[in-house]
Amino acid sequence: MRFFAALLAGWIVGSCAAMAAQLNGDEVVDIELVLAVDVSRSMTYHELEIQRRGYANALTSDEVIRALTSGPNQQIAVTYIEWAGVSLQRTVVDWTLIRDLKDARRVAETLTTELSNNLRRTSISAALDHAADLFDGNGFYGLRKVIDISGDGPNNMGRPVTAARDRAIARGIVINGLPLMTREGLGMMWHLEDLDLYYRHCVIGGPGSFVIPVNSWDEFGPAIQRKLVLELVGAEPQIRPARFRGARPDGYDCLIGEKIWDEIMGNWN
Repeated sequence: MRFFAALLAGWIVGSCAAMAAQLNGDEVVDIELVLAVDVSRSMTYHELEIQRRGYANALTSDEVIRALTSGPNQQIAVTYIEWAGVSLQRTVVDWTLIRDLKDARRVAETLTTELSNNLRRTSISAALDHAADLFDGNGFYGLRKVIDISGDGPNNMGRPVTAARDRAIARGIVINGLPLMTREGLGMMWHLEDLDLYYRHCVIGGPGSFVIPVNSWDEFGPAIQRKLVLELVGAEPQIRPARFRGARPDGYDCLIGEKIWDEIMGNWN
């Protein structure tokens, strides 16, 4: 009985909030989704292209379109941003309503028209803070608010990533992660063997949050598609085991990225 009472209460609160949003002129959607993609200096041009095309292909796939139209409102709002250092975030696709394949193709076309240059440093915390603020006054009311963040390394600039994570969670935002555990380009210098555990313990958060690691670039497209489907239907996946079997999981050092940066830069100096 308590379960059904809680479910009913949640439905009533959500319905009232949706009605209030409509009165304010906001478009009610099933999910407001920020796609936050790492373009820091450690990423090669090849990796940047794979990411853009991977998201474009996933958004227009039959599986994602079916998931998109399965919600009560049958529409979502999406924005795509690229990030690197503390003040380096840029919007590639501003908040856009997606209701069908035609809308998704317009977003995909923007993503694949022109690639941007990569930027310096890695500040996951600044990316999360920036992404969380994008929900304010965007003209949409989502039944769920999700930040979907991908990256190939730990935070090494700005405030601690856990502080930004906790701020977003406190605002009712869910953070999901796509750690890119590939080995290419300058990223090898800052490579963190158990980046999936770092994301799990230090980056993601909120009800049903999850991590899907990418161990090679041929996994990226399927991982993006799977992640989007799970986010759109509100399901929690079975997380694959971490590739790294170290001793850190229970007491993970969420400042490991900053320490790696200090050690390398200190040696250079």
